[in-house]
Amino acid sequence: QAILAAQRRGEDVETSKKWAAGQNKQHFITKNTAKLDRETEELHHDRVSLEVGKVIQQGRQSKGLTQKDLATKINEKPQVIADYESGRAIPNNQVMGKIERAIGLKLRGKDIGKPLETGPKGK
Repeated sequence: QAILAAQRRGEDVETSKKWAAGQNKQHFITKNTAKLDRETEELHHDRVSLEVGKVIQQGRQSKGLTQKDLATKINEKPQVIADYESGRAIPNNQVMGKIERAIGLKLRGKDIGKPLETGPKGK
């Protein structure tokens, strides 16, 4: 009320709004935030190479599977297969292993695209 009265009289009134006033927010900059602000190429995640994407696509097509069929077969979403084929996905060894077994081609290591050797399982 005092502020409104002073404004009506034409006096100079200085007000300042506090950030997150009345809320329980604690906002401070951490080391990670500062590191992300100075982000360079080295902080980006590695993506699946286009070579691997092509191998997945060719292996899938040679088996006569659509992206959706392959995704269903390995219990993943069709978008996951699309991301791997286009090179947008961040590689996950579990998913890569499932795709390798489903299409029968190696996707990791030196001989990418070579048939998967199916050795005896067990100890």
